[in-house]
Amino acid sequence: MSGFKPVYIDFLNGPDIELLALTDAEILAAIEASLAAQGQGETEIEPRVHLHPNVGVPGHFNVLRGVIKAGINRAGVKVVGDYVDNYKQGMPSEYGVLTLFDPLTGAPQALLDATGITEMRTGAVTAIGAKYLARKSSKVLGHIGARGSAYWNVRLLDSLFDFHEIRLHSRRPESREATAARLSRDLGKTVIATSDWESTVRGADIVVEASRLLAPEPLLKTEWIKPGAFVVPYGTMSAVELSLTDIMAKLVVDDWGQCAVGDLGALRQHVRAGKLSPETLHAEMGQIVAGLKQGRQSEEETILFWHRGLSLSDIALGHAMLEKAHRLGIGQRLRFV
Repeated sequence: MSGFKPVYIDFLNGPDIELLALTDAEILAAIEASLAAQGQGETEIEPRVHLHPNVGVPGHFNVLRGVIKAGINRAGVKVVGDYVDNYKQGMPSEYGVLTLFDPLTGAPQALLDATGITEMRTGAVTAIGAKYLARKSSKVLGHIGARGSAYWNVRLLDSLFDFHEIRLHSRRPESREATAARLSRDLGKTVIATSDWESTVRGADIVVEASRLLAPEPLLKTEWIKPGAFVVPYGTMSAVELSLTDIMAKLVVDDWGQCAVGDLGALRQHVRAGKLSPETLHAEMGQIVAGLKQGRQSEEETILFWHRGLSLSDIALGHAMLEKAHRLGIGQRLRFV
C-alpha cells in the first residue's frame, strides 16, 4: 500500500491487561458510561451471531459488533470462543480477541486479548444492573456458576453492596471451592461454596444464574425467589422455569434486538412463549442508566435483568484499558501497513 501513510495498531496481550490492574471503580465507570451512551442513542449494535465449527463438540464462537459514537468514537468486533469442556484440558472455557477501528475511516486501531475483558465487562453489567434495580439494602448474594465471569460478578457486586453473606454453587466441587477461596481471599470475607441450587438461591436478595449447562434444564425454581429480589439469569442454556417471569414486576434486558433472536440464552423459551416481548419488556438497561426509564421504584418489586452480552461493553472497556495503557506505557505498538 505504497503512497499511503503508515497505520499503527496498539496491542495489549493478557499479561499487559493484568499489569494495568484496572480498579473496580474504573471498570464500573467504563461500563456505566457505555450503557448511558446506548440509552441516549449514541451507539450502533448488531445482534451477536454464533458460529458452530464442529458438530458434536460442545462449543461455539460468538461474534459481537458495535459502535460507540459519544466520547469514545470507536467501532469494535469481538470474537470469543465458548467451549464448556475446556477445563478438561486445563484451559479456560472462553478465549476472546477484540479489534477496535476508527468508525470514520475503517482504519484498525487496536488488538486486545479479550478473555479477561469478557469476564470483567460481564461482571460489570451485572453490577450496574444491580445498582439501578436491586434493593439498596441487599445483603445476601446467591450465585450459580463458577466460570470466569462469576469472579467478577461477585467482586463487583460486593464493591457496591458489601454483602453479609455470599453463596456460590457450581456443578463441579473443585470449581466452586476454588472460586470461593479466591473470592474469600480477595474480598476479605467468607464466600460459601454450596452443594445445591436451592440453598444458594432461597432467601437471597440478589440471585445471579450463570450456569454452564449442556442443554436447557429448569434447575432454578421460581418458588425459591424471595419477594423483592433482583434476579439475573444469563446462562447460555436456560436453567430457569417458564414461570419465572410471572412473578416479576419489571423485565429488563441489555439489548432487545439480540435478546429477541437466536437459539441460545437464558430466557429464549420465554421469548418464544410470548412471556418476554415488546409489550412485557419494561426497558433496556441503557434507557434506565440514561434516565429515560425508571429503575427500581419500591422495595416490593421483584425484578429480572437478562443480559446476553454487549459489544458496546467490550468496546468501552477495551478503550478504557488503552487509555490507561497509554498513560502507563504498557503494551506494544505494531506497524499494520
